[in-house]
Amino acid sequence: MADKTQLQKWGSKVIDIEKAALDNLYQYVNSDEFEDACKLILQCSGKVIVMGMGKSGHIGNKIAATLASTGTPAVFVHPGEASHGDLGVLSKNDIVIAISNSGESSEILTLIPVIKRMGIPFISITGVPTSTMATHAKIHLCIQVPEEACPLGLAPTSSTTATLVMGDALAVALLQARGFTKDDFALSHPGGMLGRKLLLKVSDIMHKGVQLPLVYEDTLITEALYEVSRKGLGMAAIIDNDNKLLGVFTDGDLRRIIDAEVNLSTTKISQVMTPNCITTHEDVLAAEALKVMEQKNINGLIVVDEAQCPVGALNMLDMVKSGVI
Repeated sequence: MADKTQLQKWGSKVIDIEKAALDNLYQYVNSDEFEDACKLILQCSGKVIVMGMGKSGHIGNKIAATLASTGTPAVFVHPGEASHGDLGVLSKNDIVIAISNSGESSEILTLIPVIKRMGIPFISITGVPTSTMATHAKIHLCIQVPEEACPLGLAPTSSTTATLVMGDALAVALLQARGFTKDDFALSHPGGMLGRKLLLKVSDIMHKGVQLPLVYEDTLITEALYEVSRKGLGMAAIIDNDNKLLGVFTDGDLRRIIDAEVNLSTTKISQVMTPNCITTHEDVLAAEALKVMEQKNINGLIVVDEAQCPVGALNMLDMVKSGVI
């Protein structure tokens, strides 16, 4: 059995070989063909159909998913299934991206006449510029690698890595060319953590109405503590008679006044509150509010309107429950 040193040596060699393959990829990205492929896809009024067999199919599936989530409508179609009916997904406004390291995938070659007869532009991604797929394509993107990381030269390794990176290069170039924004990205990721961070606003998670801890400036500390306890946010907003925010009183303030031996039954909350406290607005992204809390090392925020009247409050636990953290 191989020892630790030998296993690490083999693993490191794979990384070295695949790094060399990616260095070799620069010449193909910095080519007229890459530019032409991007422009063709940008002009497409339909969707991008990605195809590939075997390991190329797995990579193609990921490329299609990345394109779709970054502003380029795309789906993966299995070439084997395509010749048995799934090719019906194709429309005249679509573009096909076919992937095969050898460029001789029989399942894809069978489909080329049909794709051409439909007048659909065909982009090939192969490691052999003289292959059948490359020569029949409108645009060929080369992903030729110096060598596979597999010592037998059989298992696709460097070539699949190069293909994946070429797909990412296409997707990101297209994203930037389209002016795709964080808001656009969030709309296609509403269910995951990314979507929650990009879509959730303070108004979606803040406590408001009767849940909002509020006390007037002349309230005694003992009475204010009842409000803090009842609302369970570890703080209370201090307001004047016009409902304008004057400050905040938190659990941290309570610890400080206890250390200072302040009389809780006779002292007004306005005398011990934190004035000019940090606030946020309800239309702010929850992720941005979280960033403020982390930077200022505070556990909660009062939400105010344009008139500086409290309309809500939230704390770190709300961030956790909503999935922003």
